[in-house]
Formats: sequence, C-alpha cells, structure tokens
Amino acid sequence: MKDVSIIIVSYNTKDILQKCIQSIYDSVISAAFEIIVVDNASLDGSSEMIKNEFKEIILIENKENIGFAAANNMGIKKSEGSFLLFLNSDTNVYRGSVDVVLTFLKNNSTTGAATCRVELPDGKIDDASHRGFPTPWNSFSHFSGLSRMFPKTKIFAGYSLGHLDTSINHEIDACAGAYMMVRREAGEQVGWWDEDYFFYGEDIDFCYRLRQTNWEIWYVPSVKILHYKGVSGGIKEISKDITTADSETKQRSTQARFEAMKIFYQKHYSQKYPKFITWITLAGINVKKTITKLG
Repeated sequence: MKDVSIIIVSYNTKDILQKCIQSIYDSVISAAFEIIVVDNASLDGSSEMIKNEFKEIILIENKENIGFAAANNMGIKKSEGSFLLFLNSDTNVYRGSVDVVLTFLKNNSTTGAATCRVELPDGKIDDASHRGFPTPWNSFSHFSGLSRMFPKTKIFAGYSLGHLDTSINHEIDACAGAYMMVRREAGEQVGWWDEDYFFYGEDIDFCYRLRQTNWEIWYVPSVKILHYKGVSGGIKEISKDITTADSETKQRSTQARFEAMKIFYQKHYSQKYPKFITWITLAGINVKKTITKLG
C-alpha cells in the first residue's frame, strides 16, 4: 500500500503540468507514492503528454469538464494511499514538502488535513492556503479593506489569519486545494469533496466539514511549494502572463467563484445568522460580482 496518493486535476495546463509532475519525482525523498491525474477534457494535449512521458501515472480522461470537486472524487476512487495529497497542476513541489507533511500527519492522529507554505511567484504566501472561514464579519473586513489596514489584528484579520506567525507550525481553519494532504479516515468521514461546487470554494467547504467533525487542520511552513495560481481559470492577476484560458473559460471561472460564495454561505451560515445578515451578505456578493465583471 502506498503512503500517499497524489491527485492532480488537469485542465489545459500541459506544459506547467509536466513541470509539476517532474518536480514531484525530483523532490520526494522516501515516501511511497502514486500519482493520479484526472484530466477534465483538456484540448492542449495534456493526456497525450502523460501517456508519452509518464506511463506509470494513473490517468483518468473525462469527456467533459466536470469541475474540480467531482474530478478529485474520481481520483480518490482509484487511489490506495493511507493519505491523499490534492495538488494543483500549476504548482512546483520542492524537496521534502511531501515527506515532511506526511510525517506530521502520521505523528498527529487528531489532524485530518495539513498543508505546507504555499508560495506565490512573488515570494508572498498564497492567502488561500492560510485562511479563516468566511464568516460575514471576516468577509466584510476583507472586502472592505479593514484587514489590509490592520493585517496583524485578530478582529480584522480573521479572513487571512494575519495575526498568526506563519514561520511556525500552527492550527488553521482552512487550507487551499492547491496543496492539501488529507488523512483517508478523515476524508471518508466527511464524504470527501462536495460536488455542488464546480470551481472555487470546495476546499473551504471541505475544511469546514473536517473542523465540524473535530478534525484539526495544520499549517507546516518548514517546507513549501510554488503556486503559480489560477492558470486553469485565467482570472488571477498573478498568472495572467502564463494562462492559456480563453474568454469563455474566464467567464465560467468568474461565475463559479461567486456562485461558490453563495453556496458556502447557504450551506453553512444561513441558519446561523439573522435573515437580514443573509440578505446583506448575498447582496454584497452580487455587488462584488458586478464590479468584477465591469472591471
């Protein structure tokens, strides 16, 4: 049995996917691992590249883009690892980042998921990998700019957990699907990925359900990966020069991003807050969506 199954969802990122896979082989020290690539009907030859260059990889070829959550669930069914690492195709894995996090999980039985330092090309931490849950207050502080004005203050920095020391191990609310290593027992307990999400939001939802069932989520910054971020969807400023996403894909990604916000709120918060808070929150999401589209 493998220590860890590394599951990568692919969508039109052939060249960067090739580098990602090679970085895994170059960086894993001792862990017994398998790689499973789930290709969501890429048109750029991603599947052919896997078949030609990495024949040992388990490849699942979908006839249509079924989304990130559903594709991950397909990969899980083919996996045999005691732990599963969900890894984005637009990442580069550095030496030890699989082994160290795996060892951490093995040594901490109450931890359901863990992540490493997920670093952007500019050297900054990917804020999605070190997050608090998007409560109405945390979301308001983030989108209003209060969190940027007071980035280290707990009351205003709850969205990014900016008050915590990112140089040491600590517990967090949520990490990103770009690098999320999950204990199989924990994933099975919460039913893995929620397929109501197409793209964006599914990782926060996953982490929320883990936390609701008393599993811990930890940030382990002694090792790191590089995350180009948003290459498949094409709507992130930091990867605008390397994405190959067409206008249709960008529009679909934008739509999915804001739909994910609504889905998460309605699933987990609509019964916890008064109706007027729900109305304000959903209206705020719609306003933000309109502004983004106009921009």
